[in-house]
Amino acid sequence: MRILYGVQGTGNGHISRARMMARHFTLRGSKVDYLFSGRDLGRYFDMQCFGNYQTRTGLSFVTSNGAISYLRTLLESRPINFLREIRELDVSGYDLIVTDFEPVTAWAAKLAGKPVIGIGHQYAFSHADVPASPRYLLSRIVLRSFAPASIGLGLHWSDFGAAIVPPIINPDVRGQPGDAILVYLPFEEQDKVTELLNRLPGTSFIQYSPDVRDSKVGNVSRHKANLKGFKHDLQSCKAVICNAGFELISECLHLGKPVLAKPVRGQGEQEANALALTQLGYADVMRHLSTQQIERWLRCLPSPRPIPYPDVAQALVHWVLSEQRIPPEKLSAELWEKTRLA
Repeated sequence: MRILYGVQGTGNGHISRARMMARHFTLRGSKVDYLFSGRDLGRYFDMQCFGNYQTRTGLSFVTSNGAISYLRTLLESRPINFLREIRELDVSGYDLIVTDFEPVTAWAAKLAGKPVIGIGHQYAFSHADVPASPRYLLSRIVLRSFAPASIGLGLHWSDFGAAIVPPIINPDVRGQPGDAILVYLPFEEQDKVTELLNRLPGTSFIQYSPDVRDSKVGNVSRHKANLKGFKHDLQSCKAVICNAGFELISECLHLGKPVLAKPVRGQGEQEANALALTQLGYADVMRHLSTQQIERWLRCLPSPRPIPYPDVAQALVHWVLSEQRIPPEKLSAELWEKTRLA
């Protein structure tokens, strides 16, 4: 079976999931080509596991100072180029297309009549009982149209009574105790983040971003985003301050790291994630960057509560490659049972 795997490049969560999937596709000797869209070519990093991958412009929202800028998104979108990328992508040589909310591969496959399996967090929102903000409820139609799939398999922190599977994380990694607070707020203005953290001189912070250089600014160690360093500091930090993206928070839950999440304003998925985190009691949420709120959170950090998620990527790769796939409902039940028994 030859597979084309499309991955949304906005943020790093989709790519983190794809790395785990790629590991198991490689172990199975599968023929998989990878296509990424949604970010500038120079902002991809640590992509060796994907081999000779392709990139496209695709579609993406533009953020400014921690909020979606709909005006800039409209002005910087290139719909004619997007349609051309769909039309020019040849999927005739593939038996199956897998997409993690990547629109070029999904639409090229749909127009060619090829089967598409959607694996990603966004596909969970097709189920009515998944927490969603009113804004996100209105955007569900847009979600279904953005990267359409014949079968949509959603990932979330609970099954919410539906055929949803647990997050894709590296089950071999375990959390270690530490003293520093890891900060990853890529959609915020980084100098403002550093300035805010400097107002809490009694706490050591490690700040990661693609837009900073390695440096020490008072109590804040700033590092340019890199996979190896970030994973090490995530594993050994005391707690995490981050946006409300799905994948990083999933890793925090698995490692037992307390989280203070700040959803990107206007980003329906992150607002929905904030609702789910509050409902499940998995993290604290702040709507605006606030020294006072961070200080209160630091005074009352909860005890670590690791959630031992199973190797979901291994199970999904096995499922994708199976000639007779079990129903998504059964796959979901099996994986959540493994989570409870671990």
